[in-house]
Amino acid sequence: MMPDPAALDPIDRRIVQATQAGLPLVAAPYAEIASALGLTEAEVIARMAAMQDRGAIRRIAVAPNHYALGMTANGMSVWDVADDRISALGARIGALPFVTHCYQRPRARPQWPYNLFAMLHGSDRAEVEAKRATVAAILGDACQGHDILYSTRILKKTGLRLRDD
Repeated sequence: MMPDPAALDPIDRRIVQATQAGLPLVAAPYAEIASALGLTEAEVIARMAAMQDRGAIRRIAVAPNHYALGMTANGMSVWDVADDRISALGARIGALPFVTHCYQRPRARPQWPYNLFAMLHGSDRAEVEAKRATVAAILGDACQGHDILYSTRILKKTGLRLRDD
């Protein structure tokens, strides 16, 4: 459920508006935002943490353009992992340096038996397939099946946006 933007006080709204296109690419982005808004860096950080705690913002994360970084083969690998082992194995997969997203989702049998998802990136499909083989080796006999869904284009990535009122 989307939080009600009206629940943000005027200062929080200004912080969201100042960051909704992304953090400034500088050594101290929160200090730069604070300076532009007439706040302290500590206040911006504390308010953003409070907005996260109450669910007004979900997370603060990097959203790289993998294509611009030369990672033109991007595949969501999907795995049918034994329920009693998915937590431990999912944590191991998520910790791999080449996995950018890793999460558990409910299955939709019989059409969709997969419950573990891990995004893999590479400069070509052969590199992604090698990474998928590494994941398969870690999952071992706890995995009963898998597939990979390759991206065909980059989608627009945006975060929280407030309407101009």
